[in-house]
Amino acid sequence: MDVRPLFHPSLEDITVEGILHALSDPVRAAIYADIVAQECSHNCSMFLTVSDKAIPKSTLSQHFRALREAGLIRGERRGVEMHNTSRCAEIEERFPGLLRAIVNAHTIQSNDEAQAKKRVAKRSSRRLVTNKGFIAKFAAHTVEL
Repeated sequence: MDVRPLFHPSLEDITVEGILHALSDPVRAAIYADIVAQECSHNCSMFLTVSDKAIPKSTLSQHFRALREAGLIRGERRGVEMHNTSRCAEIEERFPGLLRAIVNAHTIQSNDEAQAKKRVAKRSSRRLVTNKGFIAKFAAHTVEL
């Protein structure tokens, strides 16, 4: 079986524009933030669900390719699996503080979105309780008639 080698840009070929473009997609940003947060390599299939959304394998492959070609990750084939590690330390040498700022901003944004979802869920559950009370009162009133 002939397997094409993976493209990994040299450190000199990595650009700010390429990094920002690769991380402009919310799914790729979430994947990269997860990879950076861990010290070990990640198997692609670990990301079949990202931000509570199912991601098809073909789409996931494209996301990893975009991250790899931007120079953000290094992919390594291990049998039939692809393992990915961050090139954060290398990029830090070229663009000090860039990735840390992006990942920190992504974390803040993700936390804000999670809090907003909790507030919406809490309001919805209060409305449900209120509606149940209204229905019970209405039903009791209807029975009396």
